[in-house]
Amino acid sequence: MPITFEKVDYSYQPNTPFEHQALQDINLTIADNSFTALIGHTGSGKSTLIQQMNALLKPSSGVVRVNNREIRPDTNNKDLKPLRKQVGMVFQFPENQLFEETVKKDIMFGPLNFGMSEAEAEEEAIRLITEVGLDESLLERSPFELSGGQMRRVAIAGVLASKPDILILDEPTSGLDPKGRQQIMDLVAHLHENEHKTIILVTHQMEDVTKYADRVIVMDGGRVAKTGTPKEIFNDVDWLKTHHLDLPKTTQFAATLQAQGFQFPEGLPLDEMALAQAISQQISPKGASDHG
Repeated sequence: MPITFEKVDYSYQPNTPFEHQALQDINLTIADNSFTALIGHTGSGKSTLIQQMNALLKPSSGVVRVNNREIRPDTNNKDLKPLRKQVGMVFQFPENQLFEETVKKDIMFGPLNFGMSEAEAEEEAIRLITEVGLDESLLERSPFELSGGQMRRVAIAGVLASKPDILILDEPTSGLDPKGRQQIMDLVAHLHENEHKTIILVTHQMEDVTKYADRVIVMDGGRVAKTGTPKEIFNDVDWLKTHHLDLPKTTQFAATLQAQGFQFPEGLPLDEMALAQAISQQISPKGASDHG
């Protein structure tokens, strides 16, 4: 079932002098098995929005529906454990949440908490360590002996061990070098394409949005400012500028060429291959007509 928001508002510290309305009138549907990117400048409401999806935060008003489960302001916390098993959350810098003495115990912690037997949890840890691109020999090592990228993959394995249908990632490549960032995004793409998980990615990396996402939600001032495909979002250059959002580098270069007279009838290209093809179609070899 899709994730739906119906007239959702959320305020921090309500009924105090410090009250702040972080979400306003959110009406939204995120389809099953989709790869949705959530973008917007800092403070736009992205992190508050994703925390409604597994009820870490409950709406101040309205209703969130996830896999036929409803989250309302008065939803009892005792009823939320099955939902939190279905919706896995990978926070920014998830390696900071590692705490067990071995990698295996850290990966096993979540499934054991959700009622999986120790044998099943251990089997999942062994399966997942290789799925996230690490060697099985690391299972008995302390997670704090690993590199930053390895620690992050262990943290992701710990979330995956509970077998969520929906995976939410909040800036999962933040602070990683280009190789580590690519490895994490390839892993996320694999989980979407091969295991058919619904992916919700919060990111400032616009290249990742164009490469991986099929839908984009733009947040601004606690509201949904716009939704669409990556092509629809990134071809509205003036709108993006007014909302203080960057273009992917390739699209920015294409926009510069367009200002100099190049035409892109099918819209600004989002990747290097599309850009190269669009340019080659407009450049004829000199003297081609003279030599037949």
